[in-house]
Amino acid sequence: MLPTLRLANARKPLIRFIGKRQWPSKPEEQHPHPFAPPELKQHFADFLKKFQSSSATSSSSATAKNGSATGPVYEEFWQAPARYRKRELEEWEIDLVQSGGASVH
Repeated sequence: MLPTLRLANARKPLIRFIGKRQWPSKPEEQHPHPFAPPELKQHFADFLKKFQSSSATSSSSATAKNGSATGPVYEEFWQAPARYRKRELEEWEIDLVQSGGASVH
């Protein structure tokens, strides 16, 4: 038997992309989902106003009246209290997870 020469028939992909990929330089305008109910589409502008005002107030309410943050801010994980850190699992916890939460008793 003679080996076939498949080099002459170079593989061509079936998909062809037209043009280069171009991403928009700025995000598109916010709009309701195309399949949203009509009453939500009508009041979408009101929703945007409320959302933008609440996000502005929530960022300003993050600082207290004194100008300091409402709670402690930790730059690194080891600065946080021990209750927020990972801990070693005990044997009974590992067994419970491996059993899928089924009762061992």
